[in-house]
Amino acid sequence: MPPASALDQLLEKFDALARQVARTRGLDATEVDDVVQDVRIRLWKAHPTGENLATLTASYFVRVVTSAVVDHLRRKRRHSHTSLDAEHAAGVVPSTLQVAPTDHSERDALASKLRRALDTLAPNRRVLVLLHLEGYTREDMSSMTGWSEAKVRNLLYRGLDDLREALTAMEGTA
Repeated sequence: MPPASALDQLLEKFDALARQVARTRGLDATEVDDVVQDVRIRLWKAHPTGENLATLTASYFVRVVTSAVVDHLRRKRRHSHTSLDAEHAAGVVPSTLQVAPTDHSERDALASKLRRALDTLAPNRRVLVLLHLEGYTREDMSSMTGWSEAKVRNLLYRGLDDLREALTAMEGTA
């Protein structure tokens, strides 16, 4: 077990950064606290002796926090009974993409652009792209849709290519 002081010092050093990363993903205060605790556990497991904790960089810490946030959102999504198609129809942008600019008008413009680009995708590709943007793995998508992993992989890659092309075309007209 790492010395409590080394782990505590690291968490104290990067606490504000961890909370900011979690909040930009749309988590409330309780969820942020859960993520911070998860980060503590992950760091403790990754560095059981605590010898390298003092040398960890902010970028490494952000990756750990981001991974914890994505896992939290996946668990939340699994427990949610909302349909991705219903959210898409309502104009909801996946929470993992809600890290855009702080300026509300610019954020709304980007969200609108993404919705328009997603609307251009074939329905089976759109569902997989939305699941991908939420952080689901191909294996998760395969079990959710009942499609083979190969079908999910192909449709997802084609959907991402289509999305990229649609966004690029919108850049040229904007």
